[in-house]
Amino acid sequence: MSANWGHHIELSLFGESHGKGIGIVIGNLPAGLKLDMDMIKAEMKRRAPGQNKMSTPRKEADEVEIMSGVVDGITTGAPLCAMIANTSQHSKDYSYLKEKMRPGHSDYPAYVKYHGFNDVRGGGHFSGRLTAPIVFAGAIAKQILKEKGIHIGAHILSIKDVKDSRFPHDISDDFKRYQPTIDEEAFIKMQEVIEEARMHQNSVGGKIECAITGVKAGLGNPFFDSVEAHLSPLLFSIPAVKSVSFGDLDDITSLYGSEANDSYYYEEEQVKTRTNHNGGITGGITNGMPVIFTVGVKPTPSISLTQDTINVKTKTNDTVNVVGRHDPCIVPRVLVVVEAMAAIGLLDMMEDL
Repeated sequence: MSANWGHHIELSLFGESHGKGIGIVIGNLPAGLKLDMDMIKAEMKRRAPGQNKMSTPRKEADEVEIMSGVVDGITTGAPLCAMIANTSQHSKDYSYLKEKMRPGHSDYPAYVKYHGFNDVRGGGHFSGRLTAPIVFAGAIAKQILKEKGIHIGAHILSIKDVKDSRFPHDISDDFKRYQPTIDEEAFIKMQEVIEEARMHQNSVGGKIECAITGVKAGLGNPFFDSVEAHLSPLLFSIPAVKSVSFGDLDDITSLYGSEANDSYYYEEEQVKTRTNHNGGITGGITNGMPVIFTVGVKPTPSISLTQDTINVKTKTNDTVNVVGRHDPCIVPRVLVVVEAMAAIGLLDMMEDL
């Protein structure tokens, strides 16, 4: 099971949901970066569980302990190792999952691939809890990008069939006014949909729209290392993400070419486009407009409703209802994870670190 990624920035992810802790090793960070720990704590809090009815009641402080690579709050250039202790495990809730495979979860393919030795407690290494150290790494990446004038923000585009407005095509870097949704009424309706699913022991999914501003034209390559190709593997690595699309439309394929093309114009000496249907990327390379993409997040697979499944011990058809603490919708908590992955991926594409 590989846990390593990166070219210019190197990541190694470790731990399980119900192990002693989780963490990440970050290699090739520049030396001399003063870490903004208040900003990091704020980012970690955005992802943390147990803050409202929309998330799991599991409570974790998600306090990061930096083990190496930082002295007096400043990076040394050595690999940075960060750990987060797990403090609220209910491992006994998951003992039956060694035999009964949860529909929509990693249980069965992981059972086959790892010959039944995979850790099923809370999903083990497949758990969304592993996104906590990703958010930590993303917070550091955001700080480096901010110094280059690059900012990243996301909002909830939809929950089930309740939709928010899209980002304006020329969005600025003031993302706080767009979070968690652009339309406040949409968020109220989204909360109602999530609560209804929770009351019925069910779950719902949705979409997230993310924008990256301040990226100059010329970043990326055609074919094998386009901006889309570089970011997509990271975004698809987020548990429950099932789709990634670039641009400010639900489906660019329904347009004529005259509608889909983003026409250029000069604003003083700066080149801009009048629309941004291609999401700031053409030919795999940034064109100077905001990079915009949408991520689709499926409903949380762990639900309390009785579902049909199989028992791999008895090799019979069976049923399962998942006990434990689970989110009726993970989309609100995934916002910061999507931003983190985008920051890490974009930083990795920049050679002048």
